[in-house]
Amino acid sequence: MQDVNGIENNASRSAYLNDLALALQQYTHDAEGSHCSATAIEGLTIFRSEDAMQAVLQVFRPAIFITIQSAEWSSLRERHCDHRVDEALFVTIGVPCSVAVPVASVKLPYMGIVMELNRAYTREVIEEVGIRLKPTSNHRASGASVLELSPQLLDCALRSVRLLDTPDAIPMLYPGIIREICYWLLTSSACDQIVDFAMTNVHDSRVLRAIRHLRSKFSNQIRVEELASVAGMSPATFHRQFKSATSMSPLQYQKQLRLLEARRLMITTNFNVETAAFEVGYVSTSQFSREYTRMFGKPPRRDMSTCSALQTTAAHLA
Repeated sequence: MQDVNGIENNASRSAYLNDLALALQQYTHDAEGSHCSATAIEGLTIFRSEDAMQAVLQVFRPAIFITIQSAEWSSLRERHCDHRVDEALFVTIGVPCSVAVPVASVKLPYMGIVMELNRAYTREVIEEVGIRLKPTSNHRASGASVLELSPQLLDCALRSVRLLDTPDAIPMLYPGIIREICYWLLTSSACDQIVDFAMTNVHDSRVLRAIRHLRSKFSNQIRVEELASVAGMSPATFHRQFKSATSMSPLQYQKQLRLLEARRLMITTNFNVETAAFEVGYVSTSQFSREYTRMFGKPPRRDMSTCSALQTTAAHLA
């Protein structure tokens, strides 16, 4: 027999999700097609799509990505993650990620919101809760994960969307909602991850500068020494700090960006395998195919066949 509290939580989640879907429908009722909308609340973005969307490369800012209606999936490093409507993608550092919406239609569009995190508020809440911040170790929590949404987090999301109807109240009330979100994250399975986010230090800021440089030139041959110079660190210190922040080496990070972009090109522009591999910086198609298979679980051509089948199914369902 399911626990009574579990049943009540499921009912509460369903009610909040229904209310959120209605609130987003009202907010976007004049919109047609697919769009991404910044709102009057800084750090709150609304996504709506009436079409299935295949594999778009993203490197997200620290935020919670909540699916309100339909579903989406992400490839985080070498993991494939499906997000149901009662789950969220929780990101605390710029991890390369491929995001897709497998099914959407005019009658049942995909809808979601992004709520960016605030490091200063997070540290304040951690201190008030009484969690002792310790120096960050070399082993850190993952920079991105899928989080089950509690009724409390969904309530915060709903109040945020409804706050858009009263713009004058935003400066007074929204910071409190973000602080409340930080509290509920600290009481969830994401506690270690958000504490790591709050502990970002000067080294992490320098690493983020190098990450931005790497993202702008990921198809080029880049040496660790160049990235270390951008970060203002020695190569050894930079390599250690980069892996601590992202859970991967700089070269692994670059490889992820290349493979995700190559997959996007093959899906959205019909590039063949050889052209996509060359476009993102590979000189060996066989090496590209091996690394692509290791990351996505299928060779490029077979993966593209699967994507084509998904697109046909999505069109039929729409």
